Amino acid sequence: MSSRTHSWAAPLRGALATLVVSFFALSAGSQAPRRSGQAPPRQTGEKGRIRVEVNLVNVIASVLDKNGRPAPDLPKEAFELYEESVPQRIEVFERETQQPLDLALMIDASLSARKELLFEREAAARFVRQVMRPGDRLAIFEFSDAVTQLTDFSAGVPTHQAAVRAIEEGAGTALYDAVFLGAQALARLSAGRRRVIVLVTDAGETTSRADFDSARRAALRAETLLYPIIIRPVKSESGRNTAGEHALETITDAVGGALYYPDDSAQLDAVFERINGELRMQYRLGYYPSPRPPDGSYRRIELRVKSPAGAEGQAGTGAQPAAPASTAATPSPDARSAAPAQGGYIVHYRKGYFTVGAVD
Repeated sequence: MSSRTHSWAAPLRGALATLVVSFFALSAGSQAPRRSGQAPPRQTGEKGRIRVEVNLVNVIASVLDKNGRPAPDLPKEAFELYEESVPQRIEVFERETQQPLDLALMIDASLSARKELLFEREAAARFVRQVMRPGDRLAIFEFSDAVTQLTDFSAGVPTHQAAVRAIEEGAGTALYDAVFLGAQALARLSAGRRRVIVLVTDAGETTSRADFDSARRAALRAETLLYPIIIRPVKSESGRNTAGEHALETITDAVGGALYYPDDSAQLDAVFERINGELRMQYRLGYYPSPRPPDGSYRRIELRVKSPAGAEGQAGTGAQPAAPASTAATPSPDARSAAPAQGGYIVHYRKGYFTVGAVD
């Protein structure tokens, strides 16, 4: 009995000993220092991992010639991007970007705009059909003393047109609320699409809960382009309150887009056509910020565009440039509009963004 037990126990003890030795050998090997010339495991990907963690910053740019017409077919080499004055490498470049649109069309229904409302509704209804392309989504908002979303974001042209034509007059003008809530509605939608607010208004501001800075921040965070169309009931600045106009100019300049001042509501069709043309011929540029920006900060972007002659384009103020002589129906620019450099371009783009963790 004892001998039989001994005969199988000895090999078992030997196997166990071998197993223990192998285990400690493997453990020691995992802790062994790396030999000279041996690639470090995993650590080589550290720089790559940091790059992936940094979000791609997209910049949608409209480049217009001195007559206010979109400038197509510019090469990547014509563009220079800077963040906080540091040159950035352009990783994404698309001429005439195919990114679909999410567009909030916002109509001022305040009593101060009553005389123009009929023209606004019909011109906006025509714009709805004109601007929509496969894959695009649009929603209708009206604002007076409050902001009301009349339709969901969708491709349903008849539904949107019916909603525009049903807008009724209201009291007050919640201008900042319109920008703030329109931007928030766009921000809730899926990424990878261009976001646009087209705002038809007399630029009065009387009843908003949001203030100017809240509206500006919301538009920047949503990465939305802004196209205000200001129909002025009184042409002279001395006869009207221009605070809302100046606010829209400032926000538009910060987020990108263009601001229009038609002489009267009859020119709305021409303005809508100009906006549609600009949206269909925009450049998309993307870069990974270098150096990596700190969380919770606002970062300034500068985009420079060199003309064929080598002159750099100037960033526009958001106001509409002079109209070509061949389009007399197109509204003339406001007196505050900035003129492009001789032989250069006007460039509309967003001037900054908030990094993760930035607070209002």
